[in-house]
Amino acid sequence: MEIVHEYVKLRSDFGRQCLFSDRHVELLVDVAPNPKLAMQFVLKETRDLGVQGCWEMSEHEVNTKRFEFENQGINHVEGGWPKDINPLEMEQTIRFRKKVEKDEGYMNSIQVLGTLIGQCVGQNNAVDIYQEYFKDEELLDEIQEAPSVKIVNVFRDPNKEQRNITGLSWQPGGGTNLAAAYSCLELQKATADMSKDSYIWDIENPNHPKTVLVPTSQLICLDYNPQDLHTLVSGCVNGQIVLWDARDSQQPVAVSSLEQSHREPVYKMIWLQSSTGTEAFSASTDGQILWWDVRQMKQPTERLVLDLSRKDNLDTALGAISLEYEPTMPDTFMVGTEQGAVVYCNRAGETPSEKIVCTYDGHHGPVYAIQRNPFFPQNFLTVGDWGARIWSEDIKESSIMWTKHQMAYLTDACWSPVRPSVFFTVNMDGVLDIWDILFKQIDPTLSVKVHDEALCSLQVHNDGCMVACGSQQGATTLLEICLGLCTQQNNEQNLLGEMLERETKREKILRASQRGGDEAGNSEESPKELLLRADYDFHNLVESEQRRKQWDSRQRHYP
Repeated sequence: MEIVHEYVKLRSDFGRQCLFSDRHVELLVDVAPNPKLAMQFVLKETRDLGVQGCWEMSEHEVNTKRFEFENQGINHVEGGWPKDINPLEMEQTIRFRKKVEKDEGYMNSIQVLGTLIGQCVGQNNAVDIYQEYFKDEELLDEIQEAPSVKIVNVFRDPNKEQRNITGLSWQPGGGTNLAAAYSCLELQKATADMSKDSYIWDIENPNHPKTVLVPTSQLICLDYNPQDLHTLVSGCVNGQIVLWDARDSQQPVAVSSLEQSHREPVYKMIWLQSSTGTEAFSASTDGQILWWDVRQMKQPTERLVLDLSRKDNLDTALGAISLEYEPTMPDTFMVGTEQGAVVYCNRAGETPSEKIVCTYDGHHGPVYAIQRNPFFPQNFLTVGDWGARIWSEDIKESSIMWTKHQMAYLTDACWSPVRPSVFFTVNMDGVLDIWDILFKQIDPTLSVKVHDEALCSLQVHNDGCMVACGSQQGATTLLEICLGLCTQQNNEQNLLGEMLERETKREKILRASQRGGDEAGNSEESPKELLLRADYDFHNLVESEQRRKQWDSRQRHYP
């Protein structure tokens, strides 16, 4: 059936009728050219202008209001049972299942559904949707980008009276939990009602701490157990050692007795490599290194006094404020002292003279941080006064590399866990410096102003892509590092190994020359010739590496 719509309207409503007719062309206007205007024309050269066939866009960053959210859970119960069947009764459910399985309709449904499910499973197995096609390809374009960092989150002290963040520790195994120790070491600012709590933050939720640690005294340092994701050990202002389990409660699991603990604040705690995973050791400014078994915290299992005269005299002992322990060398450790010396110790020694092996002197003030290079354990980094130094175990008189004196006092430093040549430092001006000693040694590769107040602590995530900085006003800033600074470059480890070996050799020659040239005198070349040859080899190595990179770049662009 054809659908017709009739539209009715008066002819007068349509307006005047248009009558069209054919006629000849009629010229209305004729403008003659003016020769004088031709003299005013200016001939311009041809110009090429490139345009993009897309919208021009710009990128801006702004600080918006913090969005607060909460985590809520829902309890699900088992359903789908008849009303007369209690799903909690095992006998009733088993009896009902047997009854259903004997039903012919159930059998036919299973056969039909089995055929359909088999087709779906075959389709899923035909193509691996999770296959990474470019997993082995090098991201050269992204790695060669300019160094940069981005602030991801800021975790602020919930208390009104702001305290220093004196210690940070990431959850092992690439976890998202960050433990922070809050304390006030200035007696003039400390009050009786000042909070003693420290916190464990989830980096995905900066609004509220995930766990609150409530100690009897303020915490200065803490460390996650590498063999247990939920166990922490911490050192207090009053010298006690506290064990925590983040799963149980806010209260400590065990606390060392005050009589057997340190006499002064505990500045560093580190877990030891052991079969039980329950051993740790601590350092304090009272001049003692104490070993603990967290299963029995009444008294330490071992004690070492940092007396360089090897007489176990606490009055002449050096105050310890930093520790370094490498699990691959379980018997040796290093201690950074208030007097600027690094003490190399051997736990396997039986007497004090055997336990204190040697010292490294190079800083004019306290050694706030000490850490071995993860790729070259024989080389370690120290921070004190206004600079950072890289040492070799073979040379005790001087460091092999060092930064120039900074304008602000350095407070902490650590190596990158993924790049051998990169390390991080923070200072009293609130600046985070990222150094790449293969790129340049005099100035940092990147400097970022994180806070207006001083930065007290620093900790890099296990994957090397994030770094946490603790400030003097209780704010922990989480920064994301660009891909170029957290991805190991081609041949980087070999180049750094050659550089450290060359600098060690250079320093040995200089020291031998200062001692009278005993070692250099026995060689065929003089110290001056050896230095010139080392410089020549260094420049040849740099030039060859530059030529190799240029050749690789040409090969990529012109295959």
